[in-house]
Amino acid sequence: MKMNSTATLFSLGLLILSGVFGSDTREVKSVSVTEGDSVTLNNDVKVQRDDLMLWIFGPQNTRIAEIKEQVTHMFNSKVKFGYKLQVDSQTGSLTITNIRTEHSGLYKLSIFSKRGTAYRNFSVIVYARLYVPVITRDSSQCSSSERPTNQNCSLLCSVVNVRDVTLSWYKGNSLLSSISVSDLSISLSLPLEVEYQEKNTYSCVINNPIRNQTTHLDITQLCHTCAEWFLVNKVLAACVSAVALVVALVSVMYFLCRKRRRAAQKRNGFEPTVETVQTEDEEVQYAETAFSRQNEQKKRANGTEEAVYSRVVTRR
Repeated sequence: MKMNSTATLFSLGLLILSGVFGSDTREVKSVSVTEGDSVTLNNDVKVQRDDLMLWIFGPQNTRIAEIKEQVTHMFNSKVKFGYKLQVDSQTGSLTITNIRTEHSGLYKLSIFSKRGTAYRNFSVIVYARLYVPVITRDSSQCSSSERPTNQNCSLLCSVVNVRDVTLSWYKGNSLLSSISVSDLSISLSLPLEVEYQEKNTYSCVINNPIRNQTTHLDITQLCHTCAEWFLVNKVLAACVSAVALVVALVSVMYFLCRKRRRAAQKRNGFEPTVETVQTEDEEVQYAETAFSRQNEQKKRANGTEEAVYSRVVTRR
């Protein structure tokens, strides 16, 4: 413990002397990554066993890792990064797994050796994951009370949970329209109107500086004339009504058959009785069933009815 404290104080002294806590005008390498991916900040400086390496993060110059004699010491990085950090004790390279947007910022690596001091700075930008845009048709265009006379199909391309993106409509390779947001947006939409019988190819694209997602428009699937739209709705309504009618008929037939079967059992004199006898370890039920016919009754010689007992054991 004392040895670790001494190494920490030594590294802090080196940082102060080298001006890391002050302004740093050294070259900064930009690194872009998508949220949820892993990124490695590679150190291309050859290190020796007795070199001291220190990683710090953010505007507060928070120490996150230290490597001394190829032994890694992690500091308060769990609060910010959890268990997402991995440090190569041989090279000093830092890997961040399952990176999040809050991990964006400036990472500094300081290498102290007998040969002098070397620095590596990395500016990490984490972009939110892109979802595939969804193209829908404006169904209010074919309302039953107001039928439009134009021959255009109104479409809407939408995405959710986006940040620092541009949403665009393309006709072939030509840009038609676009909209951009920098802050977090719950939903982003962009409209488009096309003709029903048009043969051109359209696509909706969402992109950020490192990635894009594209959805191609199928006009024949989404864009029907209002007459076709009403016909499809009528067919769907008829199908739903037919299914509901079949279910209702089956239910009525089931209850009628059940009622008729019960009436037949009652008319034939089938009236089972159950007698329960409690024993020490188990419960025994005797079921007495009497059978009779309209013009015939089976009796024993002494005139009593014949009873059949069935032993039913219910265990607890």
